[in-house]
Amino acid sequence: TTSTPRDGTGGFTPEPIRWTSCSPGQCATVKVPLDYSQPDGALIEIFAVRVPASGKRTGALFTNPGGPGASGADFAGTLAPLLPTKITERYDIIGIDPRGVGHSTPVHCGIPSVQLYAVDSTIDNSVEKTALLDVSKRYVADCAKKYPDLLPHLGTRDDARDMDTVRAAMGDDTLSYLGFSYGTAIGQVYADLFPHRVHAMVLDGVLQLGPTGLQLADEQAAGFETALSRFADYCDSTSCEINGQSLKAVEDVLALAEKPGGIPAPNADRPAGPGEANLGLSFALYSKTLWPTLDHALAAARRGDGTALVALADNYLGIGGFEVYFAVNCMDFAWPTGHPEAFLAAAKATARKSPHFGEALVNDYIRCASWPVAPTPLRAVTAPGTPPILVVSTTGDPATPYTAGVLVARTLEHGVLITNEGDGHTVVADGKPCIDNLVTAYLVDGVVPADGTVCH
Repeated sequence: TTSTPRDGTGGFTPEPIRWTSCSPGQCATVKVPLDYSQPDGALIEIFAVRVPASGKRTGALFTNPGGPGASGADFAGTLAPLLPTKITERYDIIGIDPRGVGHSTPVHCGIPSVQLYAVDSTIDNSVEKTALLDVSKRYVADCAKKYPDLLPHLGTRDDARDMDTVRAAMGDDTLSYLGFSYGTAIGQVYADLFPHRVHAMVLDGVLQLGPTGLQLADEQAAGFETALSRFADYCDSTSCEINGQSLKAVEDVLALAEKPGGIPAPNADRPAGPGEANLGLSFALYSKTLWPTLDHALAAARRGDGTALVALADNYLGIGGFEVYFAVNCMDFAWPTGHPEAFLAAAKATARKSPHFGEALVNDYIRCASWPVAPTPLRAVTAPGTPPILVVSTTGDPATPYTAGVLVARTLEHGVLITNEGDGHTVVADGKPCIDNLVTAYLVDGVVPADGTVCH
């Protein structure tokens, strides 16, 4: 199908979108400016997937799962069946691969993520420090060499502009948006750039804009510590294999992973070293449904088999492209660029408050010390002129702490906070009726819940 395009951003009017049949619905490629300040310059391709509305169409509900670096196009097909029927009857569900990801002018650089995260990020001696700095410099140097023209244009501002260009190519005057995790940053920036083109917006698992990168990493480490404590309480009150000694089991496994050679993993392609142990533990805290898997992995690792821990780490590494993850984070937040020692010192300081996650999490961003594109930090968004924006924040969220959602809802001129009392990272379309009913009433009928509504 084709449509008459509307005006786009920055003076760029796209060609009419041409949807073709594909799984799970329809696919299209839209050409957008590489640099929106030069709309007549070079173009790149953005890939989109649409699951058409099954009933009388209200408009398009754009979605993004987070990352940065995850495929929005793949996510559209995954999300659509999970959304309440009333939403999918009225809305096309649209997913876009952000620039650099999937089929949208993909970026492939650095070194394999398995190799990158095999290096110990908890520094105990000069050998480990040198290894971390060396692998990071090699990673960054390869990206800088391969994509000197594209890297400066992979930030969140351009993702938001691309979304608006797809809207324009579809012939719609406005769009609705449902963003998860980092996808909430795209939503906030879109609302800031194009407030009058927002029909409705839901932000779930909110990334706060405004703090520095090191501040956000410190707060995220605290969020994972909170989630770990809740996991330990769960395991110590149920029939977990590590029942009664959950935190000790975690600490035992992290110590075993630090030993030379790591924890043997006979049914994996490598042992569980400190990188795999940290990633596996972090990944399993994203969802309460993974807690039994984490329990088994920790119990097995204590017995000397790290296979399940490596499998959890590999699930994390398979979420998206880390090249775009670093490209976006290094550009969109303020960092002590050119000063790797500042990262290492901050990591040690965070570790004193968040001993299980702090050092590795902060040191992950040491790639930003030498990233070839200077930061242009995103500011906190007020977005005057939008309709009410729903901000959903979960009390036990490990990756985007609850307080971030509270602050963002307060900062937005028309923010409406919904508190989800529970565990895990994001909750919309996860089967919790209280949340889904509120979101459905808002998107379908325009019913705005009371600010501060709590779902137990």
